[in-house]
Amino acid sequence: MSETISGTLYLVATPIGNLSDISARAVKTLQEVDFVAAEDTRITGRLLEHLSIKKPLVSYYKHNSRASGEKIVRRILEGESCALVTDAGTPAVSDPGQELVSLCAASGITMIIIPGPCAAVSALALSGLDTGRFTFEGFLSVEKKKRLLHLDELKTEKRTMIFYEAPHKLLRTLADLLNAFGDRQISISREMTKMYEETLRLSISEAIEHFESNAPRGEFVLVVEGSEDLPLTDNRLEDGIKVAGTFIEDGMSARDAVKKAADETGCSRNVLYKALIKNMD
Repeated sequence: MSETISGTLYLVATPIGNLSDISARAVKTLQEVDFVAAEDTRITGRLLEHLSIKKPLVSYYKHNSRASGEKIVRRILEGESCALVTDAGTPAVSDPGQELVSLCAASGITMIIIPGPCAAVSALALSGLDTGRFTFEGFLSVEKKKRLLHLDELKTEKRTMIFYEAPHKLLRTLADLLNAFGDRQISISREMTKMYEETLRLSISEAIEHFESNAPRGEFVLVVEGSEDLPLTDNRLEDGIKVAGTFIEDGMSARDAVKKAADETGCSRNVLYKALIKNMD
């Protein structure tokens, strides 16, 4: 017996890599809806073929979201049920599906979530950083001014931050993160649930060194340590500055000195780096 409801939009999460991650409920929903709205019909078509599902596909992506969205809304209001999917993961999160959800909400259309994979939450869980409070920042702007302004606004953000990034922009983004935040801890996940899945947990400067020697491949999720700014009068911070200064006098680079001093004193590397540079000015 069908469980889908006519005149309803279903937000269906799909695998971010491994096709086995799709839920039984997602499969059943895709089987029963009248049509599927997909960001890329070719990608979704391959998924449906894998699942042995034949269903009408409607293209819905960034550049046709208004026109296509209005058509989809009309069909739903006329009594059809629709499954909204993105290329991978949960639709409407850093995704043009957000606009369709807004249109449906404004039209009073019932919406039901079929939960499943989400790259941001998966990378956060793997990061080893604080997961109690976090902020999802999505993709940074390709426009330098907007990108730097975005990062400047996050300098004092204490929550763990999550970003998405493409391989060809990764090194530029890491450099921007280092300039904006200092040498914080970062977890970098790529190709999650796929054959070459990898998560690196290191400092931002170490990440830059790694990817200068290893060409970035795959889609990336960056999980960045939040701000832990402390006043310069904090005794532990003062101890960290003294220890780092001693290492620098012995010929160690500032980056290595901060890393070693932070490990010895328990200071945040980012806080210690900022304080050390301020004292050296």
